[in-house]
Amino acid sequence: MSDLDKYLTAAHEAVDVADAILRASRDHAVAFKGDRDPVTETDLAIERAMRDCLRRTTPEAGFLGEETGGSTDGLAWVLDPIDGTANFTHGVPLTAVSLALLDHGEPVVGLIAVQAEGIRYAAIRGQGATRGEDPISASACAELQSAIVAMGDYATGPNADARNQVRLGITAVLAARAQRVRMLGSAAIDLAWVAAGKLDASVMLSNKPWDTAAGVLLAREAGARVTDLDGQDHDLTSTATIAAAPGVIDQLLTLLS
Repeated sequence: MSDLDKYLTAAHEAVDVADAILRASRDHAVAFKGDRDPVTETDLAIERAMRDCLRRTTPEAGFLGEETGGSTDGLAWVLDPIDGTANFTHGVPLTAVSLALLDHGEPVVGLIAVQAEGIRYAAIRGQGATRGEDPISASACAELQSAIVAMGDYATGPNADARNQVRLGITAVLAARAQRVRMLGSAAIDLAWVAAGKLDASVMLSNKPWDTAAGVLLAREAGARVTDLDGQDHDLTSTATIAAAPGVIDQLLTLLS
């Protein structure tokens, strides 16, 4: 595959569509896909419109959306139309549109539009990462005790209590070691802000491609390391998503182990 720039242009065009829907949206009626897992008509409208836009501009690429499904085979877009839907339904502005292009499972283009900032974070594999027009890089933090670490959402659904015992244990350990622990409610924002050096690390015990693919590419292109819980390089099969500045990743992984 060549000329990844054209795919980033297509991504921006699709996010323009999402922005227009968000500006016009007044109906935030909430349904639930599962235990405490909300979806709104705005999520669905954005996904449908972005999917149609991408099919027009890049018909050679497949599509996987959080709300409507699809496939990541070959060349495929992966979309979370509103990452942070629970925040969105409560008027908390920490939400993002997260769009990535995968090439045989590897993210090669990533775009995250953070609504609260009115800014887009973008990356192309091998070309670095940007916030708006400005290049970004992961933080220079070298000590976990000086780090702000974002913790991913607690689990809902089947076996949530057991799964949350692990999350609560990690939160307690981080609270005793890191400067501060934050829970923002958006995986895409966590990863974009690690890329921009606003956060020093992010710990998520999950890995859904619509949540993580764009942010993983952003973080890596900005110089952060992204791994599974065991320290292996992160990919679509990982069970966790650990992103951190180079100076703290080893300390963080040792603590988590």
